[in-house]
Amino acid sequence: MQTRPIAPCGMNCATCLAFLRDKNTCPGCWGEIESLRPSCSRCSIRNCEHLAGTESKFCYECAKFPCQRIKHIDKRYRTRYRVSFIENLFQIKNNGLEKFIESEREKWRCPGCGGTICVHRGICLDCNKATSLKTSKRRKAEHENVKNA
Repeated sequence: MQTRPIAPCGMNCATCLAFLRDKNTCPGCWGEIESLRPSCSRCSIRNCEHLAGTESKFCYECAKFPCQRIKHIDKRYRTRYRVSFIENLFQIKNNGLEKFIESEREKWRCPGCGGTICVHRGICLDCNKATSLKTSKRRKAEHENVKNA
C-alpha cells in the first residue's frame, strides 16, 4: 500500500480497481493532480474548501460531517460494495489512521495468495480468487452494523 492510501472521504484507495490494475494505474487521491484520472481530479470531496481547513485532511474533522457529498457516496458504496466511508472515517477518528490501515490490510487480504481483494470486483486481481465466504460474511455483518447505527 502507498504511504497514505486512504482518501479524504474514507475510501481505501489500495482496494480500488484503478489503483490495483496494471495499466493506467491511479496513484490514489493524495497523488499529484496531473496523474489523477479526470473524475478524481474533479472530485468535489477531494477539492472541498472545508477539507482544506482541517488538520487531518479527512472529512470527519469538518463541522459539516457528514455532508451530502459524503452521504451520497457512502450510500452508493454501501449498496454496491458493502463498504461505508462514514464508518471508515469514524474508525480513523476513534482508532487512528495506522490501526485503520492495519485492519484494512487484513480485511482485504486474499486468503489464497496474500494479495489485495478489489472492492469493486470482489476478487483478488493477483490470483483471480473470489472473496472467501468468511470475508463475505464479515463484510455483510459490518454493512448491517453500519446500516443499523
